[in-house]
Amino acid sequence: MVRVIDLEASLSFYRDALGLEVLRVQEVPSGRFTLAFLAAPGDSTAQVELTYNWDPEVLTGGRNFGHLAYAVDDIYAACDRLQSHGVTILRPPRDGYMAFVRSPDNISIELLQRGQPLAPAEPWKSMTNTGQW
Repeated sequence: MVRVIDLEASLSFYRDALGLEVLRVQEVPSGRFTLAFLAAPGDSTAQVELTYNWDPEVLTGGRNFGHLAYAVDDIYAACDRLQSHGVTILRPPRDGYMAFVRSPDNISIELLQRGQPLAPAEPWKSMTNTGQW
């Protein structure tokens, strides 16, 4: 479960930029929260639950959560898609295998190339790290 402060911004990140599918959204008026369940396309066995509390709250320590890891079919295409959505690639996939980004709630997301690493390629091969990942 990942607690989020802006459900629409988080859905835009996880669904549109990262490429997860929304399996279901459940509003719980009695508890004043909304749950959104997402998973990798075609694999609903490993789900990410986004929890949005309706009452304002301050969330800190996104890195303390650890990180989510997400396997992708083409790490370069995934990073291109994320960048096109305004997401900064904090640790570029220089090795053709691993990259890190952060969600709108500062959760560290690790992207892993499914199967064997891709051949190192520009612009990723020369790109330096940005910030903390």
